Amino acid sequence: MPELETTLSLIKRGSEELLVESELIEKLKSGRPLRVKAGFDPTAPDLHLGHTVLLNKLRHFQELGHHVLFLIGDFTGMIGDPSGKNATRPPLSREQVQANAATYREQVFKILNPDKTEICFNSAWFETMNASGMIQLAARYTVARMMERDDFAKRYQGNQPIAIHEFLYPLCQGYDSVMLKADVELGGTDQKFNLLVGRELQKHYNQPPQCVLTVPLLEGLDGVNKMSKSLGNYVGIHEPPEEIFGKLMSISDELMWRYYDLLSFKSGAEIAALKREAEAGKNPRDIKAALALELAARFHGQVAAKAAEAAFSAQFREGQIPEDMPEFAFVAETADGLPLLKALKGANLTPSTSEALRLIQQGGVKVDGERVSDRNLHLPAGQTVVLQVGKRRFAKARIEAAR
Repeated sequence: MPELETTLSLIKRGSEELLVESELIEKLKSGRPLRVKAGFDPTAPDLHLGHTVLLNKLRHFQELGHHVLFLIGDFTGMIGDPSGKNATRPPLSREQVQANAATYREQVFKILNPDKTEICFNSAWFETMNASGMIQLAARYTVARMMERDDFAKRYQGNQPIAIHEFLYPLCQGYDSVMLKADVELGGTDQKFNLLVGRELQKHYNQPPQCVLTVPLLEGLDGVNKMSKSLGNYVGIHEPPEEIFGKLMSISDELMWRYYDLLSFKSGAEIAALKREAEAGKNPRDIKAALALELAARFHGQVAAKAAEAAFSAQFREGQIPEDMPEFAFVAETADGLPLLKALKGANLTPSTSEALRLIQQGGVKVDGERVSDRNLHLPAGQTVVLQVGKRRFAKARIEAAR
């Protein structure tokens, strides 16, 4: 069945694991639109490209004619997902969760088709569940099964605390699938245990068990760690198009192909053609620029993306300094002026003077376009200079004489 093979190929593209493939094939053969669920806990107000790996896969299901259930975990967000954590995570307040949830609705429709998306909130059933109902739900799973989770097992063996409410999280996520009668649930590889709990609970409630599709965790700009705002290696979908474009142009050529596979809407055949062009000698920078343009346009429109591309070209390929940059005024501390280390920190170009020192030692700091190697450099009073860290971060510093 060529059509079924094509469908499975799209579903599995860029995914990590499909459980159970034979069951999914039977569901697809039924011809009815499948109910495809993915849950997002609104633990932060902004989504980044790491989150969109899952959103892109939901879009693939929509393109195949299926119904997406975008579940906002406004109830479970107050528990805190312990997946992959080596310590108990503090729960969010109701106000924090609701404020973050409001931003998600706007952001997800930059990728998903709103006509084929149902936004759900799991507070709809959990806030009406009484203590008796929660106890009955808890009776569906054993502590021994919970301790099969890798993160729980490691914390237990390391004598690190596990709060009782953390056991409730996988149960609640699984019960979401029961309430939504999900045919398929998607999640990151770190969510596999929780997704499988959903299958087991559906069996308890006499429902056909959902199929599980896991997607990989996207590496951040450093190409090593999972994309994370706290690590500073992320690309936020609400960031200005110039920032999105510039950040994506900074990734390695190897990581570029990973991003193409997980983030681009180009077909597998189109990506394969780009790889052949690279092997034939095409500059990877141009292929990377096409990806940066596609993603900037997805979140800000084609006009803004093209402007970002032009600005990048002018700034980095032609050596121009951006016209708009933040300006800071400093007061000289000595007759020699102001230490460069303090200016970099004061201009928010580095989080600390020690980080500024490290960047200078690595050759990552310029003053008026000249690379700096002297850690003891002072900026003289009475001058305004352009500070640059890396390729994209600029600030003007005006040094005033001490009063």
